[in-house]
Amino acid sequence: MEQLADDIWVAEGDIVDFHGFPYPTRCVIVRLPSGDLWCWSPIALTPELKSAIDQIGRPKHLVSPNKIHHLYLQDWQAAWPDAKLWGPASTIKKRSDLAFEAPLTDEPPAAWEGAMDQIWFTGSPVMDEMVFFHRASQTAILCDLSENFSDAFIAKHWKGWKRWIAKPWGITEGKGYAPLEWRLSFVRRKATRAARDQLLDWNPERVIMAHGEIQRAHGQAFIKQAFAWLD
Repeated sequence: MEQLADDIWVAEGDIVDFHGFPYPTRCVIVRLPSGDLWCWSPIALTPELKSAIDQIGRPKHLVSPNKIHHLYLQDWQAAWPDAKLWGPASTIKKRSDLAFEAPLTDEPPAAWEGAMDQIWFTGSPVMDEMVFFHRASQTAILCDLSENFSDAFIAKHWKGWKRWIAKPWGITEGKGYAPLEWRLSFVRRKATRAARDQLLDWNPERVIMAHGEIQRAHGQAFIKQAFAWLD
């Protein structure tokens, strides 16, 4: 795990196959004022990762930001049985086998101790996403609303014609857009623009996304570029 600032870490997971495209995986862990851990988009739980997490606290909140990022929730809850599961209604509907807390919307749960803020990004009939903000470190946490692959990653892991579509799709450094098929699905853009503007108002210094290079400074400028397709 890498500590990015006080009380916030990222853990890098395996590269997984998503509809034939190799994608890196990443989890974000925030230590709340009480010492409990808030864990976003849990990745495959190895013994080494569990040991590293146990050294900084105990997971109490396991968070799915959208209905794609849910695969390892049950493994983390098995490791830490008192951890609560959180997600938007779309995740809860998809994972009816798990017992979630109330669906996430725009209001952070009191259980998160005032450490986190959040925005519910809507506007697409096929996908929604919770975006979070760790107030103390001024870090915005996006899942699939921004993909920021490096040229080196694409060259190494994407083969043939797949390699040549990454830049035109805008999912590489310099644009950091959401995937093309998701952008095209936003038919109610007024709501999405309002959420984007609220994200900009947070004035993040740092931006973490699930897939790609972390934006370690000038976060607000990055957000403006990553959502330029909305204008």
